[in-house]
Amino acid sequence: MARILTGIQSSGRPHLGNILGAIIPAIELSKNPKNESFFFIADLHSLTTLKSGTERAEFVRAIAATWLAFGFDHNKNVFWRQSRIQEHAELAWYLNCFTPFPMLANATSFKEKSEKLADVNAGLFTYPVLQAADILLYDANIIPVGKDQKQHLEMTKDIASRFNQLAGKEILVLPEPKIDERIMTIPGIDGQKMSKSYHNYIDIFLLESDLKKVTKKILSDSKGLEEPKDPDNDITFKMYSLLATDDEIAAMRSKYVAGGYGYGHAKQALYEYILEKFAEPRRIFNYYMENTAELESILTSGESKARAIAQHTISKVRDVLGFSS
Repeated sequence: MARILTGIQSSGRPHLGNILGAIIPAIELSKNPKNESFFFIADLHSLTTLKSGTERAEFVRAIAATWLAFGFDHNKNVFWRQSRIQEHAELAWYLNCFTPFPMLANATSFKEKSEKLADVNAGLFTYPVLQAADILLYDANIIPVGKDQKQHLEMTKDIASRFNQLAGKEILVLPEPKIDERIMTIPGIDGQKMSKSYHNYIDIFLLESDLKKVTKKILSDSKGLEEPKDPDNDITFKMYSLLATDDEIAAMRSKYVAGGYGYGHAKQALYEYILEKFAEPRRIFNYYMENTAELESILTSGESKARAIAQHTISKVRDVLGFSS
C-alpha cells in the first residue's frame, strides 16, 4: 500500500486553480483502495507571509470545508492541521542541522525573492526544511506535486539521506514525487496563472452576486458583438473548457467563430456553469463554514491519528540524536 501525502497552505481561501489542479486530483488518488492518504492544512507554512491569526483561522476552516465539499473521506484517511502536531516543528529543527546553507540558497522559492532580502524572513529561507519534515514525519511514499515543487522533493530526499547515513539505516523513508505532466496551468482572470499572489483568482464559493462580478472582470479583446472571435486565445473560453464536456465546449466554440456572440454572453455562460457544476460542493462548503463545531471535531479526530504516527517517527529520530529519555 502506498502512503500519499499532500498539504495546502492556509494563506487564503482555495480558488478554482487549487481545486482543479490539486484538490480534485488528490481526492481521486485517495479513492484508490491501494492508497493511504494523508492530507493536511499547512498553517505553519502560511506564517511566512500571513501574520494575522484571525485571517489564518478563517482560511484554515475554508480549506478544510473545501476538501470535505469535494468528497474527501476523513474517516478512511488522515486529515489534520499542521500546527496541531508539534512534531512538525521539532523535526524541522533537527533537519535544519543536516541541511547545508547552499542547498537552501539555491532553492527557487528563495531565489525568486532574494533581490529584496529585507523582505525575506528566516522562515521563508528554511521553508523547504519544514516541508521536508512534513513529508518525512509520516513515512510518505508518494507526494503529488506540480513541476515547480520537484526541486523541493529532491531536497527532501537529500536531507533524509544525510540523516539516514548518520543513523546507519533507513530511519526516514525517501519519498517520490508524483508529477502529472498533463495538468495545465489554470488561467486567472487576467490570463496569468491563477494565483492568490496575482489577485486574479475565482473563488467558486462566493455569494452568487460576488461571483458574477468576478467573472465579468475576465479580460477579453475589443472585438464587437457581431465579429467572429478566436476561442483559443480567449481567457473565458479557456476557463469554460476546463469545466465543460466536449460537446459543450464544441457548442461554445461554434458560437465564437460564427459571430453574434459577445464576450458578455460567454462570461454569463461560465458563471452559470460554475453555479451548476459546483452546486453541491457549494452547499457542503457553506454547511461546514456555518457548523464550525462539527468541522473542528473532524480535524481533531484526524489530528489524533496523525499525532500517533508523528510521535513514532520523532521517537526514532530522537534515539539517533541522543535525545531520547
